[in-house]
Amino acid sequence: MTIFAISSIPMILVLGNSMLIPVLPKMKTELDVSQFKVSLVITVFSVAAAISIPILGYLSDRFSRKAVIIPSLIIYGSGGLLAGAAAEWFSNEYMWILVGRVLQGMGAAGTAPIAMALTGDLFKGAEQSKVLGLVEASNGFGKVISPILGSLLAILFWYAAFFAFPIFCLASIILTIIFVKEKKAEKEPPPLRKYVKGLVSVFQTEGRWLFAAYLTGATCLFTLFGILFYISDILEKSHHIDGVLKGAILAIPLLFMTTTSYITGSKIGKKMSRMKALIVLGCLLMTASFACLVFFSKLVPFFAVLVFSSIGTGLALPCINSFITGSVPTDRRGFVTSLYGSVRFLGVAIGPPVYSALMAWSRTGMFLATAGLTLFAGLLCMILIHVPKKEPSKNSDTLFEKLQFT
Repeated sequence: MTIFAISSIPMILVLGNSMLIPVLPKMKTELDVSQFKVSLVITVFSVAAAISIPILGYLSDRFSRKAVIIPSLIIYGSGGLLAGAAAEWFSNEYMWILVGRVLQGMGAAGTAPIAMALTGDLFKGAEQSKVLGLVEASNGFGKVISPILGSLLAILFWYAAFFAFPIFCLASIILTIIFVKEKKAEKEPPPLRKYVKGLVSVFQTEGRWLFAAYLTGATCLFTLFGILFYISDILEKSHHIDGVLKGAILAIPLLFMTTTSYITGSKIGKKMSRMKALIVLGCLLMTASFACLVFFSKLVPFFAVLVFSSIGTGLALPCINSFITGSVPTDRRGFVTSLYGSVRFLGVAIGPPVYSALMAWSRTGMFLATAGLTLFAGLLCMILIHVPKKEPSKNSDTLFEKLQFT
C-alpha cells in the first residue's frame, strides 16, 4: 500500500496535461483562440512547475517529503477548481484558466519529483530500482488512461476535466497520509550555506553525466507531448475522429511506453551497465521511429512505427530515474531529483508550442528534427556516462559512491 500511495502521486501529476490533450481542439473552438494560445494551456502549467520544483525540492530536504507533497496536492486541486469555475462563470475565461493552470503547475512541482526522492529514502538497491520502475509505470498508466478519461469527461462539458482534478488529488492525499510513513531524520538538516556548498560539489564532480541524463529525460517528455499534440490535431482535422475513440487512439503509444517502463524497472536491478545500454538503445529506437514516420501518413502503419519510439521512451526513463535518484546522499536527494523533474517539465512545456510551429513549417522537417534530437541525447549518454567494469557491492548506500563518472 505504501508503493500504491507513492505511485498515486505521479499519476495525479500526469493527469494535469494528458487529460487535456484530447480536449484542446474543442477548447480552441469554445474559447475562440489560436492554436498557439491553446497550446499555452499545457505550457504555463509546465513552466510554473519547472520554476517551482527546485524550491520545493529544497524544502523537502529541509523538512520532510510529506510536508511538501500534501500541500502541493491541495494547491493542485484548487487550481483545477479555479480553471473550471472560470470556464463556467467568468467573463475573461481564457486568462483565468491560465491562472488556474499556473496554480496547478505550482502544485504539481511538489508531486512526482518529491515522490521519486521519497522512494529513494524508503527503498534501497534493487528494490529501489523496481519501485522507481513502478512509479514511472504509474506515470505512464496515468498517461494511458488520461486521454480516454478526458474524452469521456468532455462528453458532459468540455471543461469537466478541470473539476475532476480536486477529486483525484483528495484520493492521493488520503492515501499518502495513511500509508506513507517517513523515517525520522537522524540528524538536523544542514544550514542553507552548507547545503548549497554540498550541491555545488555534487554538480562539479558529477555534472557532465547529470547533464546528459537530464537532457535525455527532458527529450523523452518533449517528444512524447509534442507527438501527442500533433496526433490530437490530425485525428480531428485529417481523419475526423473525435470523442472517446480519439482518446483511445492517443492511449496506444502510451500503453506501450507504460508496459515497457514496468518491465524495465523490474528487471534492471542495480546493473548499471545494463541501465546505460538501455538508455542508449531507447534513444536509438526513438531516432529510428521518428525518422521512419516521414514515410507514413495512414493511421495503422503510422502507429505501428510510432510504438517503437514509445518502447524506446519506456526503456530510457526508468534507467535515468534510477541513476539520478541514487546519485546523491539523502540530505540532497530532494533537490537533485526535483531539478530533474524541473527539466522534464520544461520538455513538456515546450513540446506543444514547438510542434505547433513545426507542423506549420514542414511535417518531414518536424520528424527529422525530432530524430536528430533523440540521436544527440543518446550519443551524449554513451559518451558521458561511464560505468565501472566491476559491479558495486551490495552494502554501498548510493550510486554516487559507486559510479565512476567523468
